[in-house]
Amino acid sequence: MELIRRGVQDSIQRMRVMSEANHGSRDERGHYRPNKRIGYPPVFVWPPRPLPALKWMFALPGYFVPWNLFYVAVGVLAWFLLSPPLEAYATPNPVTILLAFLRNSALVALYFGAFHMRLYRQKAQGTDYKFNPRWPVENSKKFMFGNQNLDNAFLTFASGVTIWTAFEVGILWLAANGVVAVIDARENLTYIIAVLLLIHLWRDLHFYVIHRLIHVKPLYAIAHKVHHKNINPGPWSGLAMHPIEHLFYFSCALLFLALPLHPVFVIVALVHAGLSPAPGHAGFERVRVGKNDQSVDIDSYAHYLHHKHFECNYADGILPLDRWFGTLHDGSEEAQQRLRNRLKEKTRQ
Repeated sequence: MELIRRGVQDSIQRMRVMSEANHGSRDERGHYRPNKRIGYPPVFVWPPRPLPALKWMFALPGYFVPWNLFYVAVGVLAWFLLSPPLEAYATPNPVTILLAFLRNSALVALYFGAFHMRLYRQKAQGTDYKFNPRWPVENSKKFMFGNQNLDNAFLTFASGVTIWTAFEVGILWLAANGVVAVIDARENLTYIIAVLLLIHLWRDLHFYVIHRLIHVKPLYAIAHKVHHKNINPGPWSGLAMHPIEHLFYFSCALLFLALPLHPVFVIVALVHAGLSPAPGHAGFERVRVGKNDQSVDIDSYAHYLHHKHFECNYADGILPLDRWFGTLHDGSEEAQQRLRNRLKEKTRQ
């Protein structure tokens, strides 16, 4: 029976290796590299390609699904079902602030925890599709408590969720006290839907700008290096930042002080910022789903390369900002050589 069991396990492992080989390969150190090259959707191109762009918007994966509509839906539900009315923010008491913090903490715990549980606790797919074959370190002086995951989780809740909640309460306090104009949802439904669906683009632009800023030496040394301790990131690495970086990061919600405001804009933008780092830092290209070895691309390779090489792939999504500014690493050997040349030139200056 033991021989049969081992034979079955070996067969399953061979099937998994073959499945992984359909999507990528491993180098001599066991690091996984996808076959696909990082690129951009057919939107910001010249000459325009309207039909491919339209097809991409409604494709799976595409602009709307799975990620964009998911974060919008979570944010909308969080505002209308899990938040007090706007008037409660006019003179926020400790209970209002605590409830907002607990709601945001619960969203993070459920979402980040789901990725962590399946990929790192259960190890449901082993190291299949994992970029770095090693697991997060559990005995290193580089991290608080000597443990990468505990360090990351502490920073996520103690600093990340706290500052997320502070932006939410502060902006809604201004709205509730009439400092900014608040629009009626029933009279401005088209405008509200349009803004909600464009938040993803705004987040892309904002993230690129602040990401380049915190890579400037003083800010990097003071703040951003805390995040970059995670050379081999996991889901909890996504919001593991210095408080100064959290202030920059969640400032994406400040845009809505300059627009006709509905509170749901603030909640959705902060939910998008708060939850989207989990898949982006998962450390895997694909997550297995179903029983037939099917897998879903979670679009994390570009940001993994940023953690590996530091000075590339500052953007995180749809806008081709890295291509426009010469910092794109598409995963190819040619891109790696361009990065080496750029860093050599930088050291000469």
